[in-house]
Amino acid sequence: MKTILIMRHGEAVPMQAMDEQRALTQRGVAQAHEMGWWLKTHYSPDALLVSPYIRAQQTAECVLTLNQVGFNETCKDVIPSGDAAFAIDYLETLISLHPQYNTWLIVAHMPIVSYLVDQLCPGKMPIFNTAAVAVIDYDEQAHKGCLLKVQSPLK
Repeated sequence: MKTILIMRHGEAVPMQAMDEQRALTQRGVAQAHEMGWWLKTHYSPDALLVSPYIRAQQTAECVLTLNQVGFNETCKDVIPSGDAAFAIDYLETLISLHPQYNTWLIVAHMPIVSYLVDQLCPGKMPIFNTAAVAVIDYDEQAHKGCLLKVQSPLK
């Protein structure tokens, strides 16, 4: 069994022409730090996939200041308009290539975070608050997960 953590980025500035350039607000940074502590306390991720968009990168940076990971990759497949099925195929390939990592964190965006959960746990498609984390027990042999909870920041 593996643990897959799917995290939405923290609160970002309002929409603008270049969506990929939107940064976190101060509140978003605080949310990312809060959830970084929560992750460290409960799950200690050891592998990370993160969207190339600025707000996701900033969220991942906050998490990484508190959690040491052995694998860290920017992944263009987990952008808002990404294909969740393709992204999960890629994640499953990475899991098989790196069996030493047991807890995988994906930092991405709505709506793909919901679609990722649905790909792993059919019929489950939570709506994520900013910086929320879905916790999934994942059976890599069966290629199926069980959604345990979605944890949101208090801030």
